[in-house]
Formats: sequence, structure tokens, C-alpha cells
Amino acid sequence: MFKIAILGCENSHANSFLNQLKNGRHDDVTVVGVYSDEEAPCQKLHDEFGVYVMKSFDELVGQVDGIMVTARHGDNHYKYAKPYLASGIPMFIDKPITCDGAEAVEFMREAKKYGVRLCGGSSCKYLPGVTELAKQVKEGAFGVVRGGNVCAPLAMTSPYGGFYFYSQHLVQMMTTIFGNDVEEVSAIACNNEAAFVAKYKDYPVTGSYTSEGWYYHAVVYGGKALKAEKCEFTSYPFEQELDDMYDLLCGKEMKESYDEFIRSVFILNALEASMKSGKSEKVQIIPV
Repeated sequence: MFKIAILGCENSHANSFLNQLKNGRHDDVTVVGVYSDEEAPCQKLHDEFGVYVMKSFDELVGQVDGIMVTARHGDNHYKYAKPYLASGIPMFIDKPITCDGAEAVEFMREAKKYGVRLCGGSSCKYLPGVTELAKQVKEGAFGVVRGGNVCAPLAMTSPYGGFYFYSQHLVQMMTTIFGNDVEEVSAIACNNEAAFVAKYKDYPVTGSYTSEGWYYHAVVYGGKALKAEKCEFTSYPFEQELDDMYDLLCGKEMKESYDEFIRSVFILNALEASMKSGKSEKVQIIPV
């Protein structure tokens, strides 16, 4: 039996994972504690699932086989994970991995030092429309890729990190389809909306952030074909996230390198910097 804790349970992810486990998905996994800086979400989970409410986020250090960090505010992710790193246990880290590039590098260096295997990020990388486009790009269905567009929601004034709260969704939709190698970005904000151009080596990809409508959409333009996908949510992305964590608990390797795992943080940092400067900004990343 694998024992895990869920740290930061203010959003629907903790509820989804507990529901899946309750309904028999990976019946050798049990959640032995949940924690949040907010009392109400923990109490709600306790009432619904009977799960123990932790008194502090580091209470179960040395007592669990893995942790799932699902805090709404990305500033809490490394803080919650840090006491558990020396245990070497696998971790799921929700989006955004962190809100700060330097912190992300420190996080990954510590994870690498202790052999901590990681999964997580945005669930949108598993949206069926996204995975279908990524598959077709890899198979060469579009010929030479010439560009694309991705659209996803944004909550610019969210109390949970503002721009960073939802913005990783679009970025990971883009990198899942077109790859991680974004060289620089140019972004603008208009009220609560935003748009950007991401420069890859051979073509640009545009991104559209919308504050209303909750649109998830992607388009690939190629020399041979064009395809658009409305990327609708199903239960699959959340099931896949739990499956990824289960694989790590069972000893399987990470799907991404440590550098790849935090690449989105540096793209987001560059987007925010470009919105403030009005200039194109290079996507910086320090190898870990």
C-alpha cells in the first residue's frame, strides 16, 4: 500500500484525485493526510472522504511514499515540497511549478540531488485535442510546420498569483504540440486579456489568453495541411495525472528531464517581462 499526502487542496484537483482513489483507481494508494493554508477546503475534504487534516504541511515528513502538491498559489509549491525532498519520494507538482525562475532552478537542483522523481504541471497537456495535434506533428501529417495558435483562459487579477495562476495551461498546450524550444517571446496585455508571439527556430506560434468563455483551442499550420482542435475537457487529463504519479510510486522514470519540467516557468517569466517592458524577451533557463 502506497501512502501519500495532498498539500494545498484549495482547487478541484485534490477532489478529483480523492474521487478517483475512492472509486477504485489504483486501490493500493491511500491518502493519509491533506493540508491547506485555508481551513474550509480541508474540512470539506474531511467531511466528504474522511481524510485526515494535517496541522502543518511538513507534518508527514518521513511517513509517506509520495506527495501531491496542488496548491492554487504557485509560490507555495516549492515551500510545501521542500521538507520532503531529502526523503527522495516521488512528487506531483501542479501548475505553475513555481512563479520564479531562480526558485524553480533551486527546486530542481534539490530534487536531482536527492533523486526525487517528478510529474505534474498543467493538465491541459493531456487534453485530447492537444495530444492529437502533437501526435500528428510528430508523424509529419502537416508537412513542414509553419506556425500555429493556441488559446486558453487567463485570470490576470487572481489572488492566487495573478498572471501565473492559469497561464501555464496555454504554455503547456503549446509546448506539447510544438516543443519546448521557445527562443523568445513578445507579449501585450489589454485590460484582462493578453496575447503573444513565441519565436521558435523556424516559425512563430501565437497565443491568445481570454478572461471569459473558458476557451481551449489550438491550430497547427503546415506546408501540407491545417488543422484546428477545440480542446474540450474530459476526465482523462486528471486520470492521466494520477496515473503518472502512480507510475512514479511504482518506480518508473520521469517522462521529462528536470530542465524540461521547469521550462514553462521561464517562458512565463519572459511573457510577464515582455508585457511590462513592451519589448521582446529572451526565454532564459539555467541548466540543472
